[in-house]
Amino acid sequence: MAYDEGLAVRIRELVDDRLDLAEKRMFGGLAFLVNGNLACGVHHDDLMVRLPPDEHGEALAEPGARAFDLTGRPMKGWLVIDAAALAEDDDLRRWVGRSVAFAGSLPPK
Repeated sequence: MAYDEGLAVRIRELVDDRLDLAEKRMFGGLAFLVNGNLACGVHHDDLMVRLPPDEHGEALAEPGARAFDLTGRPMKGWLVIDAAALAEDDDLRRWVGRSVAFAGSLPPK
C-alpha cells in the first residue's frame, strides 16, 4: 500500500531546515531519519513516531495514538498517530517535534 504523500509533504515542511535529516523508504512507507536514527515517518495514512521509551505509556493515552506493531511484538517508544488526530498543523508539529528531538539526542549511526 502506498503512503500518504500529502502527510509526507507536511512533515517535510516542518523539517526542511535540518541538514542532519534524511528520507528513506521503510516499513512500506517513508521514514525521516536524524543522523541515521529513525525519528518519524508516514505509514499508510498515519504518522509513525519514535519517542523515549519512558514516554510510551503517557503518549499512548493521547488522542489517536496506538502502538506501532508490524511483527506482533510492539516496541516501547514506537507509536502510530491516526491521520484524524493530525488534522491540525499544531498537532502534527508537536508529534514531529518530539520525535525529531528524541532521534537527535541519540548517537549518530
